[in-house]
Amino acid sequence: MKNKRLLAVLCLLLLIGVIAACSGGSGQGAGGGGASGPAAAGGQSPSPGAGGGQQQPVKLVMWGGVPPESGPQAVVDNWNAQNPHIQVEYVRFVNDDDGNLKLDTALLTGQNVDIYVNYTLSQLQKRIEAGVALDLSPFTDYNIDEKMGPDAAQWKVDGKYYGVPTKKNAFFVALNKDMLDAANLPVPKDWTWDEMREYARKLTKDGVYGWLQHMEPFYDPMDSVLVKDGYTKPDGSSNLDHPMIRRWLETLYAMMHEDQSTPPLGEQLTTQMPVETMFLNSEAAMLNIGEWLFRSSNNKTDFPRDFVIAFAPVPRLFDNKEDFITRGGLGDFVSINAKSPNIEAAWEFLKWYADGGMAPMAAGGRLPASRDADNEAAMKSLLGDMADTYDLESLEYVLYGDTTPTFVRSVPNQVIDLRKQEYEKYFLKEQSIDQTIANMVAKHNEFLSRQ
Repeated sequence: MKNKRLLAVLCLLLLIGVIAACSGGSGQGAGGGGASGPAAAGGQSPSPGAGGGQQQPVKLVMWGGVPPESGPQAVVDNWNAQNPHIQVEYVRFVNDDDGNLKLDTALLTGQNVDIYVNYTLSQLQKRIEAGVALDLSPFTDYNIDEKMGPDAAQWKVDGKYYGVPTKKNAFFVALNKDMLDAANLPVPKDWTWDEMREYARKLTKDGVYGWLQHMEPFYDPMDSVLVKDGYTKPDGSSNLDHPMIRRWLETLYAMMHEDQSTPPLGEQLTTQMPVETMFLNSEAAMLNIGEWLFRSSNNKTDFPRDFVIAFAPVPRLFDNKEDFITRGGLGDFVSINAKSPNIEAAWEFLKWYADGGMAPMAAGGRLPASRDADNEAAMKSLLGDMADTYDLESLEYVLYGDTTPTFVRSVPNQVIDLRKQEYEKYFLKEQSIDQTIANMVAKHNEFLSRQ
């Protein structure tokens, strides 16, 4: 189905390209080569009205995956009030396969997209190849490395920035501290998957799972291993038979089917299990998730709760802590459409957004990455009037104190899909662990042979 949609989009783009070639348009702008400097773009300043009258404001359209009410609308309202000559409209797309296809279609067919947010490096790379992500090298008035720190470099492609990483990524385990206290379990600052499994066993009881996982970071343990030791072996063949991959699969399988401390994957997928709601309703003691939890946990109207939430780093598969790399770094990588007619206006907005204009986004868990942003104000926005419902010491540790090296997800979607197809069969008891690993390796080697 996805291939059919993609084929339809490509056919449409081919038709548009033929029409454009026949029309002989003369606009060069930033679209030429996909990486022109700021001076090359047309229509970048407010244009005077007819007869030299009042200037008309530039209109920018920004696409992002966060619901408007979770911060983006407040951001653009603040900007628009301060900058009548440049007005911004926010358009939300759902950050899933269909939503990203919608954004890509809009970019490639010339619909109104001036600024947009990338949520993975693989999405960004695809858009760079399509010529719709502007190379920011010509702009010399903003030093991304100095502003955002060393983690920003993970977003460079061929040594260049095609956007600005704007937020601190936070992936963690949310804990029902009341349940941990009742079980005499401390809030961990460093733990392994085996230790997490033991916590889950002790916390599981009738009507309460010890461990729940949001599907977005579900397979992060695999990439944590492979980012460190390589997706391929020295001979170029697949490394998906890495011993730690087997350890992850077997541990999680045992938690599903032996300990029954976490729901079987089949049940979670078929019921579209609302893991955040379950955790906030005290139906789970621990939840593997990211900073978007705060959208719900701060909403006491729809998600009332009477327990304190504590936080722990995600557990590691490696026995040796020094071998561990966790997902994190910086995210919400905001790019300018290389074909936008308003590149300079978009750049002015992007600098303001990155340096603290995005502060209202903190209410939904998105903390600014810029060193020029007011972190204290961002934390206040994050917690609102709910600060006393969180264990602040553990929260500050996972956000600012944990020094574990981090990675940004960059694995191709094809590899994500081929792995998923096989490990789902294993968790559903449709094939053995040995067959699962063998199939993943074979499919990965086939993928590698086509590159």
